[in-house]
Amino acid sequence: MKILAISDIESKSLWDYYQPEKLADVDLIISCGDLAPAYLEFLVTMAHCPLLYVHGNHDGGYNKTSPEGCTCIEDRIFRYQGLRILGLGGSMRYKEGPFMYTENQMRSRAFKAHLKSVFTGGIDILVTHAPARGWGDMEDLPHRGFSCFNSLLRTTSPRFMIHGHVHKEYGHFVRERMHKYGTKLVNASEYVYLEI
Repeated sequence: MKILAISDIESKSLWDYYQPEKLADVDLIISCGDLAPAYLEFLVTMAHCPLLYVHGNHDGGYNKTSPEGCTCIEDRIFRYQGLRILGLGGSMRYKEGPFMYTENQMRSRAFKAHLKSVFTGGIDILVTHAPARGWGDMEDLPHRGFSCFNSLLRTTSPRFMIHGHVHKEYGHFVRERMHKYGTKLVNASEYVYLEI
């Protein structure tokens, strides 16, 4: 299965300079947040496959206009062609606004997600906006990852964790790394193709 993972930056290559072959063999699109609804609607229309998304910290507008034709997977496990995909969007709370959480709030969400995973036999892909603490995040509060994600990776052992939030231009960007618990971590900033 070929997955297009996207986050944070609307790619001119996929939107302004779109060519059909860029999406022709994509089986699933996963958005990790902070993208315009119109961009997601364009991609889901052109790709002819499902588009799953979680919210980023700048997606407050989704409360008024969510992307049509796309599926929000916040706090649920979505099954697609044998894959179990869990969504936990949002970032660390650094000001008032939607889709921002304290560590304790995200820990509660992650615990509930873990309980759901017990009944599905686990998860294959964890989709978040923020990274796990210490694994591709930054020291400033707005870009700090959640420690509870490390615990969730330990207890659920997904094959992949796909996130965004830390952009390429921030300096210490790494596209892929292996977590100590065996999950491949993928930063989807702008876009990346994954074969699963």
